[in-house]
Amino acid sequence: MPWTKLQADDVRSREMFTSSATGGQRELSYRDALREAQDQALERDPRVFLIGEGIDDPGGVFGSTAGLVEKYGRGRVMDMPLAENGLTGIAAGAAMTGMRPVLIHMRVDFLPMAMDQIINHVAKWSYMTGGAVKVPLTMRAIIGRGWGSAAQHSQSLQALFAHIPGLQVVMPASPHDAKGLLLGCIASGIPSLIIEHRWLYDRKERVPEAPYLIPAGQGIVRRTGSDITLVGVSHMVYELLVAAESLAHQGISAEVIDLRSVRPLDENLIVTSVRKTGRLLVADTGWKRCGISAEVAAIVAEQAHDALRAPVRRITLADTPTPASPALETAYYPSQTDILSVISELL
Repeated sequence: MPWTKLQADDVRSREMFTSSATGGQRELSYRDALREAQDQALERDPRVFLIGEGIDDPGGVFGSTAGLVEKYGRGRVMDMPLAENGLTGIAAGAAMTGMRPVLIHMRVDFLPMAMDQIINHVAKWSYMTGGAVKVPLTMRAIIGRGWGSAAQHSQSLQALFAHIPGLQVVMPASPHDAKGLLLGCIASGIPSLIIEHRWLYDRKERVPEAPYLIPAGQGIVRRTGSDITLVGVSHMVYELLVAAESLAHQGISAEVIDLRSVRPLDENLIVTSVRKTGRLLVADTGWKRCGISAEVAAIVAEQAHDALRAPVRRITLADTPTPASPALETAYYPSQTDILSVISELL
């Protein structure tokens, strides 16, 4: 098999986004890390192909697929019509017959149009056939905020998909993890959804040139601390790191955890940290009700309630559709001021 010689990249102990190892690394943006992962998957495995709306355009999905159609041809990097449900079914069928498609959506808001395929077919066929039929389909979808994108182009719908058994849902926050998690999902053979935040695409760090795999379900401590645990996903990880730096100037030690994966969740990492600090703040890019922050809070309530010295607090979007007005957007999205205000109450 084309993936058997690749070893999982154990970055669990890294506290910073920049790896301490320098061999074979260079600085890449988040978008270029995604592009390189797909390039290496296409080169390494003839079963891999990319399909999505506009992925063969010069812009290449905000640059993340740029140049790949010229390198591999339209038989492996193919545009698709505005027919999300039908094309998801085609990609799922290709996966069932042995291919490893990567289905790309510029916005996660379009995935609900393919819910029947994703929930009732992609996530279920392996279970329903006793493992005889695998569906190694990887889906990429982008979330974002700002620009007046409003209620139908700004949603963070990870909780919808994290609720479904049979799916992996990952949310890489760094270029290193974007490459490793994407390759890890393609190699895993498990139906996977990779949710990327548009505001992360310009972020850069050192990324290994060689392909490497990061499995779903492994969070990472981005900053160690002892006074409070800050758990975040995607873009919110950076907001928490800035808040933790500000707290350090006040003599407060905050531990920052990047979940990286919301299904499966790294429950042990969360519980171990909370047992050390006794306080927890969870920051999500989505809504509060029935969201990822609620799941993290429930895990701690079940497994570490006796260690809590204060109630669990959550930073999320307000429970309302996303506004289009710039002024309302400013009020709608949590800021570092909001995070620090809640932390001060916890402490």
